[in-house]
Amino acid sequence: MAPSFGRSISFPLSPARASRPRAAAYHVRSVSLPSSSHPLLAHLCSHVAAVRSWVSAPSLPSTGLSHLDALHAALAELLLLPEARSALHHGSSTAACLLDGFLLLADAHGAFQETVVELRAHAADAQVALRRRDGSRLASAVRSLRRTEKDLARLALSVRSATKFPTLLSVSDRVEEVEVSGALAEAVAAAACASAAVFSAVETVSSAATTAMASKKTMASSLKSLVKSSKAFSDDDKEVAALERLDEVEACVAEIEGASEKVFRSILHTRVALLNIQTHTCC
Repeated sequence: MAPSFGRSISFPLSPARASRPRAAAYHVRSVSLPSSSHPLLAHLCSHVAAVRSWVSAPSLPSTGLSHLDALHAALAELLLLPEARSALHHGSSTAACLLDGFLLLADAHGAFQETVVELRAHAADAQVALRRRDGSRLASAVRSLRRTEKDLARLALSVRSATKFPTLLSVSDRVEEVEVSGALAEAVAAAACASAAVFSAVETVSSAATTAMASKKTMASSLKSLVKSSKAFSDDDKEVAALERLDEVEACVAEIEGASEKVFRSILHTRVALLNIQTHTCC
């Protein structure tokens, strides 16, 4: 498992704390973000705050992905700054942790894209089974959906680890470098929190559909005469509710597929930028 990052950071150090031995070498947990000395740093911090705000009260998964995309765009701009390159040069442990963090995020979002494709296929299969009154096919679709939901839960759990690792910061004489290092670590932690929230939100949408279908599946398997019944399956309130939930799954997938691809690519681009900076500074 890749290393992960602390929840939040406050910079610069206060005079009292800076005077303590080794105080400047470690990050500090806080609920605040630094008052940024550069517009791009302030821009990144505002997106980190927006992501944190969404995580505290998550709404649509597509909204969370939009916040993530904006956060990574701000990160890409910040990495062009000389202060960012210098901070990563002096803080080799920070750079290594950031690279591992972005690798974890890339793996998680790559797996998320595959899981979303499976989710769409299983939801479509469940809809066909409901409309054709095929109890065995419906039971199979429900099992497949539940396996996909477990995959989403595992992804959310794995990516949350990137919010807990205490990133070490190298001692620097420049406050700007300390601020940049802290902001980069905070951005990765916020991205991990938001990613986990997105995965969990999609799982919740799918879970509502499988729960609605469970009672219908039980009824269909216990009443063998149901298929031969003259009463249309669509007249049953439970089936209508299940179909509505499946429509919500399809709508959710349709909204997030494109956004998920953008976030995945932006994570890869950010990691490549970090690798380029590290390679340049080592030369």
